[in-house]
Amino acid sequence: MALSATARSAEDAAASVGCALGAIVKSLVFLADGRPVMALVAGDRRCDTDALATTLGRHQVRRADADAVREATGFSIGGVAPLAHPAPLPMVIDASLGRFQRVYAAAGHPHCVFPTTMSELARITGGTVAEGIGV
Repeated sequence: MALSATARSAEDAAASVGCALGAIVKSLVFLADGRPVMALVAGDRRCDTDALATTLGRHQVRRADADAVREATGFSIGGVAPLAHPAPLPMVIDASLGRFQRVYAAAGHPHCVFPTTMSELARITGGTVAEGIGV
């Protein structure tokens, strides 16, 4: 779905789509023990990196910089899609996305999103739905 306004941030995307902030899926890339991973977090939450590390069985998790995000996903920050990466990424999905019948994720461009559901996200990404990731 192409938007007339930007969807670079969760706030922008929610305003453009006309949905609750929490129904926007933030595709966040982290380096867990030096290797890229992705957390799909509700737009009204932030990622708990300690919970992410525990869920993944890793020790240290830190936010990836813009270059690492592009290398791992093929996308620039502001339009990172949760799928179609050059190589599969370990993926953890914030269970709080289940509050919404429909959620919207970035589609690889700052003006594009796609509607889906939390369960479909888990199916198409191979991600693990986890409680406590989004706080």
